Amino acid sequence: MTPVELSRTVLHAVRCAVDEGQLSVAVPERVVVSEPGAGGCGEYATNVALQLARAAGKPPRTVAEILRPRLIAADGIEDVVVTGPGFLNFRLGQEVDPLQDLVREIRAQGQRYGHGDALAGQVLALRVPYEVRAEVVADAVVRIVATQGGRATVEHQGGRAAVQHPGGRAAAEHGELVDLRPVPAPEDPAPLGPDAARWALLHPAPHDRPRITADHLVQREGNPLFRVRYAHARVRSLGRGAARLGFAAEPGPLNSAEADPAGTPAFQAPAPQAPAVHAPALHTPLSDYPRILTAAATHRAPDRLARHLVTVADAVLPFLTCVLPIGEEKPSAAHRARLALAEAAGTVLAGGLSLLGIDAPEHL
Repeated sequence: MTPVELSRTVLHAVRCAVDEGQLSVAVPERVVVSEPGAGGCGEYATNVALQLARAAGKPPRTVAEILRPRLIAADGIEDVVVTGPGFLNFRLGQEVDPLQDLVREIRAQGQRYGHGDALAGQVLALRVPYEVRAEVVADAVVRIVATQGGRATVEHQGGRAAVQHPGGRAAAEHGELVDLRPVPAPEDPAPLGPDAARWALLHPAPHDRPRITADHLVQREGNPLFRVRYAHARVRSLGRGAARLGFAAEPGPLNSAEADPAGTPAFQAPAPQAPAVHAPALHTPLSDYPRILTAAATHRAPDRLARHLVTVADAVLPFLTCVLPIGEEKPSAAHRARLALAEAAGTVLAGGLSLLGIDAPEHL
């Protein structure tokens, strides 16, 4: 809670006390809150009870005690203590920002974010035909299964025999035997190069026929692979730009706001594309990543991971325009927080691409 918000909360408490007949005063236009003086406590204090006491015909402490229950009930205020002749002292609660917590979690775990133990102890034997798409899908599944504590090996059809369980699922002697038979590629994807070829084979669902076309190579918005890799490269570029400006990423509020001594809001001018417009769109794709990774491992479906990376890229790209200061704007805590959020998205993109066996470029 900012001083401006606290001032408004105090005014609201005074107005409620007047409306309910506990105080008979004219509600002031504004209330000044400041740091507690000698004998005070908490983060902020106000002398509003002393200002209203004469008009109310009551001692200042009585006015303060009338306001105190209403103030304690307000969101963001943990406690209110009356000190001295009637000063109201505020201890503010710690506001929970799930987006900040998520950014800190991703920064702490790095590319291991989303890893878990959903398949701990499980061993899978992936049986695949001699076909390029099946080979690539199996290679990605091995890595994705490992993120959830499992282990997978690859065998080709004609290898060891499967054992049929009563439930109808095949199992091998040393683990569950899983048939991977995605729709084959219509032609050799090698001319696309390793990254585009893998994307062309992994991005479609297993029952869809992959497109082996030069569209996977074009650098434009219509190419999902380009958007994913471009978003990662942009994030890395912003980190280099921030270093040149002398600041680094640090999780925190994405917008700067404070009050001047008179209690009037003095907001730092935001970038033209206000981050508050785009940042909430990032929370769900980033927080969903562990669930998507678990589903991709459980269902042996790297296409789920590939499509989710497109969702992350599409959410972060509009946000990147307001990460660095613009024009004469100076780097602030808000810019550090925006960079931290952008880098968290970049970490998810890099980790996901790595699991698919695709390079996450520093430059593009």
